[in-house]
Amino acid sequence: MPDVAKWGSAALRFIQLALAVIVMALIGNMIDDAIHGSSSVVNYNLFVPAFILLSLLYLIPASLSDKIMLHPILMFFIDALCCIFAFCGAIALPARQHVHSCSNKDYTSTNTVSSGSKSGEKTCREGQAATAFLWFLWFAFLLSTLYSLWRVKQRFSGGGDRQRTSPNRGQPPTMSQV
Repeated sequence: MPDVAKWGSAALRFIQLALAVIVMALIGNMIDDAIHGSSSVVNYNLFVPAFILLSLLYLIPASLSDKIMLHPILMFFIDALCCIFAFCGAIALPARQHVHSCSNKDYTSTNTVSSGSKSGEKTCREGQAATAFLWFLWFAFLLSTLYSLWRVKQRFSGGGDRQRTSPNRGQPPTMSQV
Protein backbone atom coordinates (compact mmCIF):
# COMPACT_ATOMS: atom_id res chain seq x y z
CA MET A 1 0.00 0.00 0.00
CA PRO A 2 1.38 3.45 -0.84
CA ASP A 3 2.56 5.61 2.05
CA VAL A 4 -0.03 8.27 1.26
CA ALA A 5 -2.85 5.74 1.65
CA LYS A 6 -1.36 4.47 4.92
CA TRP A 7 -1.11 7.94 6.40
CA GLY A 8 -4.55 8.90 5.10
CA SER A 9 -6.01 5.80 6.73
CA ALA A 10 -4.15 6.55 9.97
CA ALA A 11 -5.43 10.15 9.94
CA LEU A 12 -8.99 8.85 9.56
CA ARG A 13 -8.37 6.49 12.50
CA PHE A 14 -7.23 9.38 14.70
CA ILE A 15 -10.34 11.35 13.74
CA GLN A 16 -12.40 8.32 14.77
CA LEU A 17 -10.48 8.19 18.05
CA ALA A 18 -11.21 11.85 18.80
CA LEU A 19 -14.90 11.48 17.94
CA ALA A 20 -15.24 8.33 20.06
CA VAL A 21 -13.66 10.09 23.06
CA ILE A 22 -16.05 13.04 22.66
CA VAL A 23 -19.09 10.74 22.44
CA MET A 24 -17.92 8.75 25.45
CA ALA A 25 -17.46 11.95 27.48
CA LEU A 26 -20.91 13.26 26.59
CA ILE A 27 -22.71 9.99 27.27
CA GLY A 28 -20.68 9.38 30.43
CA ASN A 29 -21.72 12.80 31.71
CA MET A 30 -25.37 11.98 30.94
CA ILE A 31 -25.07 8.77 32.96
CA ASP A 32 -23.34 10.61 35.80
CA ASP A 33 -26.19 13.13 36.03
CA ALA A 34 -28.85 10.41 36.20
CA ILE A 35 -30.38 10.09 39.66
CA HIS A 36 -32.12 6.70 39.48
CA GLY A 37 -30.10 5.10 36.69
CA SER A 38 -30.04 5.89 33.01
CA SER A 39 -32.14 4.55 30.18
CA SER A 40 -31.02 1.54 28.17
CA VAL A 41 -30.44 3.60 25.03
CA VAL A 42 -28.01 5.83 26.93
CA ASN A 43 -26.21 2.75 28.24
CA TYR A 44 -26.01 1.35 24.70
CA ASN A 45 -24.58 4.64 23.49
CA LEU A 46 -21.83 4.29 26.09
CA PHE A 47 -21.10 0.79 24.79
CA VAL A 48 -20.63 2.14 21.24
CA PRO A 49 -17.56 4.35 21.91
CA ALA A 50 -16.16 1.77 24.35
CA PHE A 51 -16.28 -0.90 21.62
CA ILE A 52 -14.85 1.54 19.08
CA LEU A 53 -11.97 2.55 21.37
CA LEU A 54 -11.09 -1.11 21.93
CA SER A 55 -11.29 -1.73 18.18
CA LEU A 56 -9.02 1.23 17.48
CA LEU A 57 -6.32 -0.43 19.59
CA TYR A 58 -6.04 -2.87 16.67
CA LEU A 59 -7.18 -0.69 13.77
CA ILE A 60 -4.68 2.17 14.21
CA PRO A 61 -1.54 -0.01 14.10
CA ALA A 62 -3.11 -2.27 11.45
CA SER A 63 -3.70 0.68 9.15
CA LEU A 64 0.01 1.55 9.35
CA SER A 65 1.52 -1.93 9.01
CA ASP A 66 0.47 -4.85 6.83
CA LYS A 67 2.18 -7.27 9.25
CA ILE A 68 -0.05 -6.19 12.13
CA MET A 69 -3.16 -6.22 9.92
CA LEU A 70 -3.02 -10.04 9.61
CA HIS A 71 -5.72 -10.05 6.92
CA PRO A 72 -7.80 -7.29 5.29
CA ILE A 73 -11.04 -9.20 5.97
CA LEU A 74 -10.48 -8.88 9.72
CA MET A 75 -10.04 -5.13 9.35
CA PHE A 76 -13.15 -4.93 7.17
CA PHE A 77 -15.19 -6.97 9.67
CA ILE A 78 -14.21 -4.76 12.62
CA ASP A 79 -14.84 -1.58 10.60
CA ALA A 80 -18.26 -2.86 9.55
CA LEU A 81 -19.20 -3.70 13.15
CA CYS A 82 -18.14 -0.25 14.36
CA CYS A 83 -20.07 1.35 11.50
CA ILE A 84 -23.23 -0.62 12.34
CA PHE A 85 -22.98 0.07 16.07
CA ALA A 86 -22.47 3.81 15.50
CA PHE A 87 -25.39 3.90 13.06
CA CYS A 88 -27.71 2.15 15.53
CA GLY A 89 -26.67 4.49 18.33
CA ALA A 90 -27.11 7.57 16.16
CA ILE A 91 -30.66 6.48 15.35
CA ALA A 92 -31.69 5.13 18.76
CA LEU A 93 -30.78 8.14 20.90
CA PRO A 94 -32.79 10.80 19.03
CA ALA A 95 -35.64 8.32 18.50
CA ARG A 96 -35.91 7.86 22.27
CA GLN A 97 -35.23 11.52 23.02
CA HIS A 98 -37.91 12.86 20.63
CA VAL A 99 -35.84 15.95 19.90
CA HIS A 100 -37.65 19.10 20.97
CA SER A 101 -36.55 22.29 22.68
CA CYS A 102 -34.29 21.49 25.60
CA SER A 103 -35.40 24.73 27.29
CA ASN A 104 -38.95 23.36 27.64
CA LYS A 105 -39.26 22.02 31.22
CA ASP A 106 -42.38 19.99 30.39
CA TYR A 107 -40.48 18.18 27.64
CA THR A 108 -37.33 17.47 29.66
CA SER A 109 -39.27 16.27 32.71
CA THR A 110 -41.29 13.72 30.70
CA ASN A 111 -38.55 12.61 28.30
CA THR A 112 -37.21 9.12 29.07
CA VAL A 113 -33.62 10.16 28.36
CA SER A 114 -33.44 13.37 30.41
CA SER A 115 -36.26 12.98 32.95
CA GLY A 116 -34.24 11.22 35.65
CA SER A 117 -31.32 13.64 35.73
CA LYS A 118 -30.36 16.52 38.00
CA SER A 119 -30.50 19.02 35.15
CA GLY A 120 -32.89 17.96 32.40
CA GLU A 121 -31.89 20.76 30.04
CA LYS A 122 -28.17 19.95 30.35
CA THR A 123 -28.76 16.23 29.80
CA CYS A 124 -31.01 16.98 26.82
CA ARG A 125 -28.33 19.15 25.20
CA GLU A 126 -25.68 16.52 25.87
CA GLY A 127 -27.91 13.95 24.19
CA GLN A 128 -28.32 16.17 21.15
CA ALA A 129 -24.57 16.81 20.96
CA ALA A 130 -23.82 13.10 21.37
CA THR A 131 -26.22 12.37 18.51
CA ALA A 132 -24.39 14.81 16.22
CA PHE A 133 -21.00 13.34 17.08
CA LEU A 134 -22.35 9.80 16.62
CA TRP A 135 -23.37 10.73 13.07
CA PHE A 136 -19.87 12.09 12.39
CA LEU A 137 -18.42 8.91 13.89
CA TRP A 138 -20.69 6.78 11.71
CA PHE A 139 -19.60 8.67 8.60
CA ALA A 140 -15.92 8.25 9.51
CA PHE A 141 -16.45 4.52 9.95
CA LEU A 142 -18.41 4.34 6.71
CA LEU A 143 -15.39 5.79 4.91
CA SER A 144 -12.98 3.40 6.61
CA THR A 145 -15.29 0.43 5.94
CA LEU A 146 -15.35 1.31 2.25
CA TYR A 147 -11.56 1.68 2.31
CA SER A 148 -11.19 -1.71 4.02
CA LEU A 149 -13.50 -3.25 1.43
CA TRP A 150 -11.30 -1.77 -1.30
CA ARG A 151 -8.26 -3.34 0.40
CA VAL A 152 -9.98 -6.75 0.47
CA LYS A 153 -10.89 -6.42 -3.20
CA GLN A 154 -7.35 -5.35 -4.04
CA ARG A 155 -5.90 -8.31 -2.17
CA PHE A 156 -8.11 -10.88 -3.87
CA SER A 157 -7.90 -9.39 -7.35
CA GLY A 158 -4.14 -9.75 -7.47
CA GLY A 159 -3.28 -6.19 -6.49
CA GLY A 160 -1.32 -5.10 -3.49
CA ASP A 161 2.13 -6.51 -2.78
CA ARG A 162 2.03 -9.18 -5.46
CA GLN A 163 2.50 -7.94 -8.99
CA ARG A 164 0.78 -9.86 -11.73
CA THR A 165 3.25 -10.99 -14.39
CA SER A 166 2.45 -12.40 -17.76
CA PRO A 167 3.81 -15.86 -18.50
CA ASN A 168 6.95 -16.01 -20.60
CA ARG A 169 5.69 -17.13 -23.97
CA GLY A 170 7.81 -17.79 -26.98
CA GLN A 171 6.74 -17.94 -30.59
CA PRO A 172 3.49 -19.72 -31.42
CA PRO A 173 3.96 -23.23 -32.80
CA THR A 174 4.22 -23.62 -36.54
CA MET A 175 2.07 -26.01 -38.57
CA SER A 176 4.83 -28.61 -38.75
CA GLN A 177 5.01 -28.73 -34.94
CA VAL A 178 1.26 -29.26 -34.57
